Amino acid sequence: MPTVVLESILQTLGEIAPLRLAESWDNVGLLVGDRRASVNGVMTCLTITPEVVEEAVRCKVSLLVTHHPLPFKPLSRITTDSSSGQMLLRLIRHEIAVYSAHTAFDSSRTGINASWANLLGLRDVRPLNVISDSLACSSGMPDGLPSTDEGSGRFGVLDDPCSLGELARRAAKLVGAERMQVVESSGIDKLPVQKVAIACGSGGSMLAAAKRRGCKVLITGEATFHTCLEAKAIGVGLILLGHYHSERFAMQRLAEQLSGEWEGVAVFASQCDVDPLKDGL
Repeated sequence: MPTVVLESILQTLGEIAPLRLAESWDNVGLLVGDRRASVNGVMTCLTITPEVVEEAVRCKVSLLVTHHPLPFKPLSRITTDSSSGQMLLRLIRHEIAVYSAHTAFDSSRTGINASWANLLGLRDVRPLNVISDSLACSSGMPDGLPSTDEGSGRFGVLDDPCSLGELARRAAKLVGAERMQVVESSGIDKLPVQKVAIACGSGGSMLAAAKRRGCKVLITGEATFHTCLEAKAIGVGLILLGHYHSERFAMQRLAEQLSGEWEGVAVFASQCDVDPLKDGL
């Protein structure tokens, strides 16, 4: 059986989510590991937690593909004095590489927001913000200028317009969210919703773009209190599914997509990657 090296897997991940699409503040790509190392197992997750690290060690994977980067911000030291240091040291000791595409995966043509558009059955789908040509050129990446279906967020049109409440329930059911929050605005709860914007994770910053595109609703994971007030004021309804549920489904799908891609390499989604938010006791 041929040996699969980490670099070949990174190339595939880079095709799925070109790193040039990442936001300037993000930390993406190979964050821990040796590109020449052999790989026999890959596990995807939304966030690296102590439980996820233990699962990776127990399952003897060689690569952990996480949506949220670890480390995210520059570290001046890696010690057991911090939870991040503890997790990184444990992963390094067990020769487990860490890779994150984060905002590049959010914005790619088959990434999280594009997957949301497909789940909802939107048509005439376009990014809320298209990646600029200057960003693609300055990145020095060989894949050249961006496609018009690459960019931040997505918006499109529902073939079957529905109420805000119906859309919220549909979106929650699609990703297994047991609860969601809704911000009603200017009678939006009573009118049929047709043009919808999507921004996974903490997508409140996309509110103005959604308004400019003529969207009546923005579906996201979470938004600040003041963003909710602004949405109500400018006439855009919000559907808040929770950060976890707005993104986790895509990491499960990524594992399914990569499964069987390389002979002898098992690919699966973490079972210990769970929503930290629970209903009150």
